Amino acid sequence: MSATRTAEIDTALNDAKELYLARNTLSLARYLEATTAMPGGNTRSVLHYAPFPLAMARGQGCRLWDADGHEYIDFLGDYSAGLYGHSHPAIRAAVDAALDAGISLGAPNMAEARFARAICERFGLQRVRFANSGTEANLLAVALGRAVTRRKTVMVFDGGYHGSLFGFAGGGSPMNVPVETIVAPYNDIEKTRSLITADLALVLVEPMIGSGGCIPATSAFLEMLRAETTRVGALLIFDEVMTSRLAPGGLQSAVGVKPDLTTLGKYLGGGMSFGAFGGRGEIMDRLDPRRRDALPHAGTFNNNVLTMAAGLAGLTEVYAASAAMALNARGDALRARLNALCGDAPLQFTGIGSMLAVHTMRGPVTCPADAAKADRKLTELFFFDMLSHGIWLARRGMMALSLPIGDAECDALAAALEAFLSVRGTLLE
Repeated sequence: MSATRTAEIDTALNDAKELYLARNTLSLARYLEATTAMPGGNTRSVLHYAPFPLAMARGQGCRLWDADGHEYIDFLGDYSAGLYGHSHPAIRAAVDAALDAGISLGAPNMAEARFARAICERFGLQRVRFANSGTEANLLAVALGRAVTRRKTVMVFDGGYHGSLFGFAGGGSPMNVPVETIVAPYNDIEKTRSLITADLALVLVEPMIGSGGCIPATSAFLEMLRAETTRVGALLIFDEVMTSRLAPGGLQSAVGVKPDLTTLGKYLGGGMSFGAFGGRGEIMDRLDPRRRDALPHAGTFNNNVLTMAAGLAGLTEVYAASAAMALNARGDALRARLNALCGDAPLQFTGIGSMLAVHTMRGPVTCPADAAKADRKLTELFFFDMLSHGIWLARRGMMALSLPIGDAECDALAAALEAFLSVRGTLLE
């Protein structure tokens, strides 16, 4: 990139931030107050960005309103967790009914077994157990897999994210739990195959990397993982915390590769805190407390009545197979439309179905190392420009459609992209 173009992007970005500062004085005030009680005014790192994050005051359907009263179309969907939109009536009714019956019952309740059955039937699991987040679900599945195989080493992938304590962007986080890991290159069949040996306990993989840029795994890559883990007696775990929304039976049903265990979370709690892990009965039954050698799995809120009620209503009353197919078809059509608008500009959208991410670069994006070549300042400029057009998305460019998103909202996103391409054209040469 030339020095002139770099300077032009810096100028455009500074101007965009000045406009942002002028428009969002109440969000700034909230942020400054928050810094007195929370490190950086934040309790969820992904929500922070400079100069300060917007504070959202309320949401309805697929719309958000910030502290300063600006309205946005919510194309982020809480990083895929907000699939149902804000305050869906069926979920609201289920939560209200659960509140009327009491909250912390401290015992098995009337919804959890029904919810478990619905999840097993939907995603082809023989058994399932609940947790409080995708992080917990993944860590519990890893712990179970290591106990069952009596091996220690876990294979993960560069750029993979399996929760706040098990992420591998740039090779790994200092906050990760101390599990012995091998970090393999995503979508690289031969290099990964060479790392799968007889001492491996399990492979944990997202069938589409979510947080790392909505990068799908190839069918051949997933098929190799299935064959090689079977060959050495290791377990294959699909992290479908995000991707289970992408087909009626999860992304695994679309790619035709069956893992030994699957982890779930995000939208499946109906907007409440939720995680789950499940799969083959002979593995999951090691957690059966009736066994003398049962492995422990505790958690005060694993079966909390609000999540059980909201999740059951969402999965059985709202996100039926037909709704999943329609939402993901809309996402595929939108991504194709956006890419057609981009033409030969250094801008492209990747993903599957209702999840997509923008990458400010030309060339293929098949792994996180490819995505790292994007122009970060241009990505940031895209984010602030979209905000100015009333489009809410992740600072890093991730988007996830919710069910209330319709033609008008997709048209608005396309128009905002056209405006960006027009106004910032000289920066995209």
